[in-house]
Amino acid sequence: MTEHGFKSPTATLESIGLSKVRTAYWNLPPAELVQHSLDKGMGRLTDAGALAVNTGKFTGRSPKDKFTVKDTLTENTVDWGDINIPISPENFDNIYAAVTSYLDGKEVYVRDAYACADPKHRLNIRVVNEYPWANLFCYDLFLRPTAQELETQQPEWLILQAPGYEAPNPAEWGLRQGNFTVVNFTKKIILIGGSAYTGEMKKGIFGVLNFILPHYKNVLSMHCSANEGVNGDVALFFGLSGTGKTTLSADPNRQLIGDDEHGWDSGSIFNFEGGCYAKCIDLSEEKEPQIFKAIKPNALVENVGFFEGTNTIDFADASITENTRVAYPISHIDNAKEPSIGGNPKNIFFLTCDAYGILPPISRLNRGQAMYHFISGYTAKVAGTEVGVTEPQATFSACFGKAFLPLHPTQYAELLGNKLDQHPDVNVWLINTGWSGGPYGVGSRTKLSFTRAMITAAMNGELQDVSFVPHSVFGVDVPQSCPNVPDLILNPRDTWNDKDLYDKKAAELAQLFIKNFEKYADKANADILSAAPKVVVNA
Repeated sequence: MTEHGFKSPTATLESIGLSKVRTAYWNLPPAELVQHSLDKGMGRLTDAGALAVNTGKFTGRSPKDKFTVKDTLTENTVDWGDINIPISPENFDNIYAAVTSYLDGKEVYVRDAYACADPKHRLNIRVVNEYPWANLFCYDLFLRPTAQELETQQPEWLILQAPGYEAPNPAEWGLRQGNFTVVNFTKKIILIGGSAYTGEMKKGIFGVLNFILPHYKNVLSMHCSANEGVNGDVALFFGLSGTGKTTLSADPNRQLIGDDEHGWDSGSIFNFEGGCYAKCIDLSEEKEPQIFKAIKPNALVENVGFFEGTNTIDFADASITENTRVAYPISHIDNAKEPSIGGNPKNIFFLTCDAYGILPPISRLNRGQAMYHFISGYTAKVAGTEVGVTEPQATFSACFGKAFLPLHPTQYAELLGNKLDQHPDVNVWLINTGWSGGPYGVGSRTKLSFTRAMITAAMNGELQDVSFVPHSVFGVDVPQSCPNVPDLILNPRDTWNDKDLYDKKAAELAQLFIKNFEKYADKANADILSAAPKVVVNA
């Protein structure tokens, strides 16, 4: 085996079954990884200097092909089901042996990195990639050790990614099809095959932290963005796709702690990552200047199209996928905070795009409501967003990231409740960035300027002394005035011409919440259950 690049004297691949690879490239700098990718015909340079690649068959995660090893460590801790699909230790060993054998005689790219900006929770990671551009992604997304740290860093977790390997007889090994992501908490390995989509690595480590931090360290792991004001006040933004999480957390007057994954320890909010993995469909400098400007040398762009005859990205081109992405180090953001750590949050925002026009544009939640809405993770798709969606469609994702939760959602919600008990000055807000005056197709979407004004008022403490009225169905406290926002839009019922129809539709949305929550109710405490919306059933 030939080895190139910087590694510690004790770093070795023999212990993980890779003694027969032809060449191992250790911790290559981005420029070399880009050149290797170009030399192999795996990408092209954009006119902005970023490397553009095509991830092949898979342009997104394959959640039905993600498995967790069920053994004595995980049998009674993991929330088994359609998210956490079990696989036996024996099948894991068979797949692992097949992947390492597949890599015999091949080049591999090795990177030592880590997750968690807070040194108390640092998780050292070694990644072995078949493709050089996948290793560039890991440089961008994970935290980067210093040269001095690399001399002694010992990996705790291993990611082994071989996109070129597909299981020949999937059913024999407990797989659904040839591609797979398998997480082994006992052996501390994430094994990926048959898919080159880089997000499998990012979210694989997120899932690992969603197990380790809450279960062993009493740290709340969160799928959210975070920023910090000039006075050190930290704000968290939770929200599913289309709710405005990226847009609303990007504020030139506040430092970005991170855009996607964080932990809440006693006294600190810390980023899990060292970079960002942003959607770039329809990206423009006007709409998302920070992301647009981050696409430069060292960035990796995935599955985009180009204007004919140029190396200029056509961000409107969805011919490969709507899920076009760019990965870049957080240092590409001008106002990023490094290290990516802040104090306890002052304000937490749950963002929803309510296409039914029922929820208030801003409301304040008590402890029980915060836990209930955290578990619910509600938003609504609008007509035209997906094939077959012809009217508003409710979507619920527990803790705003159900696909990445190894534990039962109530465990994360109760940990949130404990954090709120420990820090009673934290305000939790529900922000509806969706419709007012009626549902999608009848009413109109709340102006972004109004939403920004409401969030700014909340962060500046300008809502502390205003009058609040509880919502008749959801019980959340609705402010009756807000600087730079018309009073009329604060109470959604007032914006509807037909008040009786609003009441009817509010009851229908409440029933959707209640129905969704049924699967969590048996493990939810009384405080959470008491926060459910109240529906009056007419006799």
